[in-house]
Amino acid sequence: MPSKPNLLKIESLQLTSRIVFSPCQAASSTALNQMLLLKQSSAAVLVSGNPTPVLYTSRFTSRVGCIPVSKTYSSQSFTMANLHKRLTSSPEKLNPVLSCSSHEASPLSENKEHVHGVSEIIVGVLGGGQLGRMLCQAASQMAIKVMILDPSKNCSASSLAYGHMVDSFDDSATVEAFAKRCGVLTVEIEHVDVETLEKLEKQGVDCQPKASTIRIIQDKYMQKVHFSQHGIPLPEFMEISDIEGAERAGELFGYPLMIKSKRLAYDGRGNAVANSQDGLSSAVTALGGFGRGLYVEKWAPFVKELAVIVARGKDGSMVCYPVVETVHRDNICHIVKAPAEVPYKINKLATDVAQKAVGSLEGAGVFAVELFLTEDGQILLNEVAPRPHNSGHQTIEACYTSQFEQHLRAVVGLPLGDPSMRTPASIMYNILGEDDGEAGFRLAHRLIARALSVPGASVHWYDKPEMRKQRKMGHITLVGQSMGVLERRLQCILSGQSDQVHETPRVGIIMGSDSDLPVMKDAAQILDMFGVTYEVKIVSAHRTPEMMFSYATSAHSRGVQVIIAGAGGAAHLPGMVASLTPLPVIGVPVRATRLDGVDSLLSIVQMPRGVPVATVAINNSTNAALLAIRMLGISDTDLVSRMRQYQEDMREENMVKGEKLERQGWESYLNQ
Repeated sequence: MPSKPNLLKIESLQLTSRIVFSPCQAASSTALNQMLLLKQSSAAVLVSGNPTPVLYTSRFTSRVGCIPVSKTYSSQSFTMANLHKRLTSSPEKLNPVLSCSSHEASPLSENKEHVHGVSEIIVGVLGGGQLGRMLCQAASQMAIKVMILDPSKNCSASSLAYGHMVDSFDDSATVEAFAKRCGVLTVEIEHVDVETLEKLEKQGVDCQPKASTIRIIQDKYMQKVHFSQHGIPLPEFMEISDIEGAERAGELFGYPLMIKSKRLAYDGRGNAVANSQDGLSSAVTALGGFGRGLYVEKWAPFVKELAVIVARGKDGSMVCYPVVETVHRDNICHIVKAPAEVPYKINKLATDVAQKAVGSLEGAGVFAVELFLTEDGQILLNEVAPRPHNSGHQTIEACYTSQFEQHLRAVVGLPLGDPSMRTPASIMYNILGEDDGEAGFRLAHRLIARALSVPGASVHWYDKPEMRKQRKMGHITLVGQSMGVLERRLQCILSGQSDQVHETPRVGIIMGSDSDLPVMKDAAQILDMFGVTYEVKIVSAHRTPEMMFSYATSAHSRGVQVIIAGAGGAAHLPGMVASLTPLPVIGVPVRATRLDGVDSLLSIVQMPRGVPVATVAINNSTNAALLAIRMLGISDTDLVSRMRQYQEDMREENMVKGEKLERQGWESYLNQ
């Protein structure tokens, strides 16, 4: 007869969360093993009164390895240190989260039938902030288990992680103990104990990206030296160790002069600007003095700050996300616009620089490459982050594979996903603390409420327990058909006018004179029938050329997707507009008093090479609208369905007329 279960309840943050010990049958008849059940919920299990690391869990009940037991343990004794001690006394080295040995299981191994799901590798993340939280969210859809190491028991990722060890990721012994419970180790913050990572790699622990990369990235001056040696374009820089060195740098590079800390610099921390030699001392003092380790950069006269997320797999394959523009406020990322509105050659150059920079580093994962676009069209590297990054948050809604899913794919060894955008435009807005404490929470709540009422807006809240000014508390992502539309929607959210968001016209109907309106009204009626938004404007190529120029050059950014231009006589309007916009233009030849509209038709179709204008029959704006709808239908399944129904209705109408003609005869048919 089995012995009566010996149960021990450990108090938790919620009554529904507990850890239960119960006996399980041992391999030996002389001993009993104990099975640990981790009941995981939104609350982490808290073992109070003990400074040593505690294992937290937060999802479904999981059966894990057997632990030899000879007595009832107190709640104070259930720590990672004691758990590890009991595990090591077992004949087999067990993973404290899964009932399996702590060897690494490959998701792409030959014995694929033994892998349940996508991957059984446990991903260990050093850090549990918002990046760790979003990694956990991405992992959940693939059922990849993510454990985090973070000193805060209420960190952002804790409630979503498979497991949470509460201790410092700077402590060597803790990181080593944590690594033993993971199949692969990665970071959500680069300011970790790199010496320990190097030691673990020598012991065979899979660290991604590699410790050598973390070491380079941790020291921004070392970053500059490394990338300079690999031919990456950079602003000029030099190390400084005293005020005389700073003054020499000012003489060499001029002012303003950017002074930076080598280490622990992010989100605006560790940067100071000296506008003159007189400002050097105060800038150095603001950074903590020369003892902290400083260097200077020549001021980069940039016109835009760009960023590229680059992912590299374990097999060396690389993919790049679309180039984005980042807008900073007080040296903190404020807005990200995707894709960046830059010429193709700049886009290509930025992508090439980013890929080359990441190619010079070691290891798999997602890397964020921040860049400057200068006035003369140069791309200069600012810095690189070896992890998911603020400049890639919009990829959750805007891309086929988010940066967080991509990072997990990369470090686990899965094929990389498609990084391309699935929406024409996206804007990410950081929700920063506007005040401390409850006042800040109230302001953020109002902002969120306004955002949720706007089409195409998604809200991400990081669930941080403490509100501080300028702290990243969440973000809002907007997706839509054009950057101009999204900018207006964001402005409505920020100004408290979210109820005034209007639908954007997808088709622009323009004409040179109101005399063309009787013809062009048919296009408007067709668009109404199909539920397509549009605008109607008089824009003359001859009488109001400035208005025509403004309309053509702004149409795309305002969200217009197709332009229908009606013109009679010389009919210059369609061609002139087509030369100024990247949008498709459909010309409608309007019958004039002379030449019966043939002159308009010939004028429209005789555009020079490189300036395409589609056209339809004279006075046939109906077909122009139908063609515009078919163009829009490429990315709109509802319009495709409506178009098929329209065609079926025309067929049925024609069949009814034919049957009626046969039944009545042609004379009666004509005389009715």
